[in-house]
Amino acid sequence: MSAKPLNKYVLDTSALMTLIEKEKGIETIEGLLEEASDEKNKIYISTVTAIEVFYISMQRQDKTIAKRRLELIDNMPLIVESLTQDLCRTIGEIKATKPMSFADSCIAGLAKAKNAILVHKDPEFESVEDEIRQLKLPYNRRSAHLF
Repeated sequence: MSAKPLNKYVLDTSALMTLIEKEKGIETIEGLLEEASDEKNKIYISTVTAIEVFYISMQRQDKTIAKRRLELIDNMPLIVESLTQDLCRTIGEIKATKPMSFADSCIAGLAKAKNAILVHKDPEFESVEDEIRQLKLPYNRRSAHLF
């Protein structure tokens, strides 16, 4: 018998902030992280996501909390992906053809490149629903204008 293939996920910044700020949808993120800890799935984030968590936390709270949140991310079962030339091309194509921010283009590009399920609560990703599988968390008023 062959092993079951691992599910792959990419967490958008809104998904990580759902966990960090204990928002609606947290149980979904906790479940995915538990499965990643048990090596039942793989979870990726873009370096851009780490940057967004830091600056959003610094703007909303302060630098100390922002640093703590990066440390929290470092201790999660996440694979942090840096930008490569191939990934840059994928991101560039999305940014050139879809109405989304640069950061969201980076995150969507990572999901596309990894053939992963994009986990988010950001309506901006609706423009790539036809090419990227998505797991939508409950939207809230702030998530539409989070960044």
